[in-house]
Amino acid sequence: MPELAVAFYWHQHQPYYPDDVGGTNPMPWVRLHGVKDYLGMALHLLEVPEMKCTINLVPSLLVQIQNYATGRATDRPFEVSRMPADGLSEADSLYLLDTFFMANPRHMIEPHPRYHELFLRRAPGKNTAREALRRFKEHDLRDLQVWFNLAWMHPLAIERDPELRQLIDKGRRFTEEDKNRLLDKHIEILREIIPLHKKLADSDQVELTTTPFFHPILPLLLDKKLAREALPDVKLPRYTAGYPDDAAVQVRRAIELHTQIFGKPPTGMWPAEGSVCQAMIPLLAEHGIRWTATDEEVLFHSTQGFINRDEHGHVRKPDLLYRPHRISEGERELSIVFRDHALSDKIGFHYQRSNGEDAAEDFLRQLQSIRATVGKVQTPLVSVILDGENCWEHYPEGGVPFLRALYRRCTQTEGIRPVQLGEHLEKHPPSDTLPHLFAGSWIHHNFAIWIGHEEDNTAWDAIQTTREYLRRRGQQPHMSAENVARAWEEIYIAEGSDWFWWFGDDHVSAQNDLFDQLFRKHLQNVYLILGDKPPPELGRPISHSGQRALHTLPRSFLDVKVDGRETFFEWFSAGRYACQNERSTMAMGGWGALRDVYFGFDLERLLLRIDFDRRAALALLDYDTLRIVFVEPAEWEVRVEHPARPDQRIVLFHQGLPVPAAVAIGLDKIVEIAVPFTALGVKENEPIQFYIDLQQAQQSRDRAPREGTIHFNCPSKDFERITWDV
Repeated sequence: MPELAVAFYWHQHQPYYPDDVGGTNPMPWVRLHGVKDYLGMALHLLEVPEMKCTINLVPSLLVQIQNYATGRATDRPFEVSRMPADGLSEADSLYLLDTFFMANPRHMIEPHPRYHELFLRRAPGKNTAREALRRFKEHDLRDLQVWFNLAWMHPLAIERDPELRQLIDKGRRFTEEDKNRLLDKHIEILREIIPLHKKLADSDQVELTTTPFFHPILPLLLDKKLAREALPDVKLPRYTAGYPDDAAVQVRRAIELHTQIFGKPPTGMWPAEGSVCQAMIPLLAEHGIRWTATDEEVLFHSTQGFINRDEHGHVRKPDLLYRPHRISEGERELSIVFRDHALSDKIGFHYQRSNGEDAAEDFLRQLQSIRATVGKVQTPLVSVILDGENCWEHYPEGGVPFLRALYRRCTQTEGIRPVQLGEHLEKHPPSDTLPHLFAGSWIHHNFAIWIGHEEDNTAWDAIQTTREYLRRRGQQPHMSAENVARAWEEIYIAEGSDWFWWFGDDHVSAQNDLFDQLFRKHLQNVYLILGDKPPPELGRPISHSGQRALHTLPRSFLDVKVDGRETFFEWFSAGRYACQNERSTMAMGGWGALRDVYFGFDLERLLLRIDFDRRAALALLDYDTLRIVFVEPAEWEVRVEHPARPDQRIVLFHQGLPVPAAVAIGLDKIVEIAVPFTALGVKENEPIQFYIDLQQAQQSRDRAPREGTIHFNCPSKDFERITWDV
């Protein structure tokens, strides 16, 4: 069997948050991910010098890290953290209570008793900040200032720093000196990040690549009509052409900054969101880029489905997926690799719910399985590409046990060889040329997140209007060249993909409105820089959707016969969670079997219906266990073992121990489950939170919801009357 080359490609990215004209920055994410993930991912590599990989550093991120390191940058949470607790105004205190719990509750708050105590005292979702403030004294607010900034520290940073360990051990009643020393360490770490990456690159352990400067969707900058290759009926903005000149600037400046910082130009480029098209090939090649990457679904569509996956997620023609390809336009050509979507998603979304060693073992088992199927390929290559920061806050201990085990096993397993992508492509250039590169992204092989929705199109039209204003005003002879250049900078920032990510109905966060405001502020700055008043339409929000619900809620009691048959009216008034409608930060597409979860109740039982991508009795043959895991009431779980086999077993567990209960299941076309409320110990109006987990070989394979929980209150006998009255 040939040796299997494995290319890990970590994409490190943040949009350009600061408002340079107003001198403000409301977002702390460059700093917080800096002291956690950008440092931690590099430290993991230092632990295993034999491990090779590729890291993509987006220029908009690098500029912000540099500005923090030199004292030119700050952010609002950092400023409020610096304020002495005895001098906080009421507004500052409310800001603390609204902002300083922005961390994963399970993995970043609960492990720290004092932070968890403050979290429970704040009671988010139950009390407003103003209602909770009366429960917080001066020392509580100071402890909160410390814990928010301490919880974001990477575990490896704490391991190597006795002062940080002492703060963890101290736990409470921090002093102003404690707090300021911690905040100083944030800046010290930010100063370390870029030199550390340069050290890894200079030692030939890591290859560094870049992305167009402010992370724009390059195909849409070239021509918005390219969106119709994947979505022929997509509604486009009024101005459908692109801005090829802007695309060239974004590429050229990215390479210039990378060369300035790291001493040599990059040979590879990760296009923002893996967005590619045939027309970008000459642009990248002309600027010295020799290879790029995207998702396997783009390959599937570039070959009209000749290479694809079956209904079980198994790759058809794996020898063609697990090799690089050549793409060309005219006399220009590039190498391109296509990421293994399923393997990348395992790290991004599934292994967080498994023991680190077990997850790493499963990953290596998947690699060995691939190795066994690609015997025709002389040097097979598996590309695992995902964001390098976002998933780790969902892992226990920041993902340290998993990454340590993964890197150790990848470097010590016979037949598996970690590689840098550029180095591998130099030694093993592609022999196959794709006739045409399909225009798409790593999310469902299209650009639907960034164009087509009314809000997205409104944003594109706002860029067009502002850009045209700048083009006209910038040509006037009296106009300052320096101001014109500053104004163009604001246009390039507004072209970044992240603003569009939060427009439309694809994604939701507590900061949607802030992203909307920042996007419009960058366009307003164009007018302000040139001495004009921004038009009133830029003062109006683009996003009108508000906080989108993860799921609907039951509208009345249900009358369900638990038999696994699809009976429409039984579930007509149920709450519903649609798996395909939720996309997280990394936008998991994947091959999960779960499709819809319906939930509701009668007076005595919690009732669940689970729909799959095919008949449940067939879909569940691929899985060992179906779990309904309760967050409230805590430590309860319904476990269906061997769900589709004759020896099926359904058990209610509490704190890991089986509890006798009359839990019913029907499994045929769908799965229906009934759990008595009395068995769970919940009473009227008490909260219920749960999620559904599918496991195979003790590894989580799909989850609904993919993040968070389905939640509602146990009904009272008056539930229907109250609901109808409202």
